[in-house]
Amino acid sequence: MEKKESRRRRFLKVSTFVAGVALVGILASSFGHPLIEAATKDRISPSKHNKKPELVFPVISDVHIKESGTSDLKKFETALDQLNRLAPKQDALVTVGDLTDHGRVEEYDRFMSVYNAKKQPQAVSMLAIGNHDYGNGLSAADAQKRFLDQTGMKSTQYHKVIKGYHFIVMGTEDGRIEGTFSKKQIAWLSERLKQAKKRDPQKPIFVFHHQPIKDTLYGSEWGIDINRDLLYDTLKDYPQVITFSGHTHYPLEDPRIIHQKDFTSIGTSTLSYLWLDAGRIQGEVPQDYADTLSQGLIVKVYKNKVKIERRNFHSNGWSGKPFEIQYPVKKSHFKYTETRDRIKPRFKYKSAISVVKEKTTATDLEIKFDQAVDNTLVHDYKIEAKNMKTGKVEKEFLAFSEFYKDPVPNPLTLAISGLTPDTQYQIEVRAIDSFGNASDRTLKVIGKTKRS
Repeated sequence: MEKKESRRRRFLKVSTFVAGVALVGILASSFGHPLIEAATKDRISPSKHNKKPELVFPVISDVHIKESGTSDLKKFETALDQLNRLAPKQDALVTVGDLTDHGRVEEYDRFMSVYNAKKQPQAVSMLAIGNHDYGNGLSAADAQKRFLDQTGMKSTQYHKVIKGYHFIVMGTEDGRIEGTFSKKQIAWLSERLKQAKKRDPQKPIFVFHHQPIKDTLYGSEWGIDINRDLLYDTLKDYPQVITFSGHTHYPLEDPRIIHQKDFTSIGTSTLSYLWLDAGRIQGEVPQDYADTLSQGLIVKVYKNKVKIERRNFHSNGWSGKPFEIQYPVKKSHFKYTETRDRIKPRFKYKSAISVVKEKTTATDLEIKFDQAVDNTLVHDYKIEAKNMKTGKVEKEFLAFSEFYKDPVPNPLTLAISGLTPDTQYQIEVRAIDSFGNASDRTLKVIGKTKRS
């Protein structure tokens, strides 16, 4: 994991990793789950016709303010400006960790200068510490003290009641990429959950922590592992809980960003840079788009439901339809479960595929094809390159549908690399959605590499 963290810290300086992983391993890492057609983006405010909510608060994370430069501050300012316009009367403003890139004083100063200038004065300030806020050469205790001194928070873990609703913020206790939550802090959480339930068992309880709980939402392979089961089991008796976590930098478009089993978990994406699943042609950090992405959430609480709106700050638009959780909540009524979708993606009848001949080399074929559609999200394409002479599949790849781009490219162009010179191939493409459902129909095209 030390190597992975090192790669994440160097994310924009490292060349994109090109996947050549065995397909079985790749598919095993793509756990199945549902929600939206590949090219669909909702441009209309998702709450236009709703009654006034009782409580409104944005949730953002992974701001990663650096010591110098302007792009990080501009993204932060843009996000807060949009949130202020869309939610002009916020009750709280929550930032779920990684305020800074390395936990340095200069980075905190730059973060707080924007934060204090843009935050609405009546909104309760709620900041959580993340693993990057420890990355300053200090001991964990000194890094925590710096966080508190710089942000004005009274503790790295705290409990607030706002308009009768309970907000519980947990603080990762060191700079480990997966995070550490001690038994002591989890016991503290347990007591706060009991208090909240006793006051009103019908209301949602909001819990915030930087890293997600492993094996829950999309991207949680990067999540909490130490005392993971203890933390999960502490929360599982409270189906009214909604946990918010950052850390992964995984995009909000994927429906697995929300997860329900015993309680609700949701990821907040990032204001800074995109990260994705391993093993795809485009790499975990797609160099043509990684620095563009900037996303966050607006949470609106009504008497009988919680609505969570997904915002694309980078395009000044919405990402899909809002998630809605009805209250009082029952586990049997959870709709954002791992098994929520069994519908296969499909290529439309007239979908086309072709080889881009001018891009053909001795080892590469570039293909272009019409994207498939799905009731949730086309996440991947499985691509096979079959040697027409031997009849054997020489190469297998996974490629993102590039669902994370706004707009989603259609047709999609992909370079198939590592082929044999002067060889004719059949390229076959199959669509796979976020929940592992694969299309029955495939697209096929013949192409020949050049002589070396």
